[in-house]
Amino acid sequence: MKSAICFVVGVLALAALPGSAIAADKPDPPADAAAFKKFFTEKFPKVKLEDFVNGPYSMDEGLYRQWQEKEQFPPYEFAVETGKEMFSKPFRNGKSYADCFPNKGIGVRQDYPYFDTKEGKVITLELALNRCREANGEPPFSYVKDEMAALTAYMAFTSRGKPLDIKIPDDPRALQAYENGKRYFYTRRGQLNFSCATCHVQSPGEHIRAEVLAPALGILNAMPIYRSEWSGMGTTSRRFTTCNSQIRAVPLEPQDDEYRDLEYYLSYVSNGLPISGPGARP
Repeated sequence: MKSAICFVVGVLALAALPGSAIAADKPDPPADAAAFKKFFTEKFPKVKLEDFVNGPYSMDEGLYRQWQEKEQFPPYEFAVETGKEMFSKPFRNGKSYADCFPNKGIGVRQDYPYFDTKEGKVITLELALNRCREANGEPPFSYVKDEMAALTAYMAFTSRGKPLDIKIPDDPRALQAYENGKRYFYTRRGQLNFSCATCHVQSPGEHIRAEVLAPALGILNAMPIYRSEWSGMGTTSRRFTTCNSQIRAVPLEPQDDEYRDLEYYLSYVSNGLPISGPGARP
């Protein structure tokens, strides 16, 4: 009963977005994405659409100048170099990551996550990398540790500037995964009774302690990210689990179906915005 109430609250929050398709009999992801972009560009009329991928740095001129200075010697640079070395190193069977991905894994970040119609599941880049390792006799990496962050940092770097291009195939399971991700985004949880949208739709640009909240639009385009509070890199999985912990909710397991569906939804509504990862945040 409680989850049903939370979902209704989330539905009402989403319905507040101009042009939202949530009230329609049939889900309409393109209309959702258009409404999502319209909501944020009207809320922050001085921010260019493509600049939303810069997160909190797009919200404040002072922070933007700090970010420009930081980009001269970016803290994620070491991860990109490490990731490149890891990506190029053959597995013990002689194959490599390049054998597992289209275009040998270069410049493909903008196509993830995608819905696998054979498996009936959302496949994220992190999941695809570990499946590649296991298929070649290698142990999987932790989804929240440095190795996975370095690999995804390098792959993101090779896609910088390419527009996010997430597709929803003509498959009811794909549409359901998208809807599940949207539901998770707007459902309140934890002791603080927050949803993802509480911070990233209702409150972007505002401060929580020393942190400036990022807008949900384009938030995953910058992943993985270096965070000062972590003193290191973090994957999308790490960000999701950390967010749940911060609102005093029990985090799901990394790459749980709900997290992957959430990533699918958030990526789809940011279609067309450029890949800017890896990124850096306070």
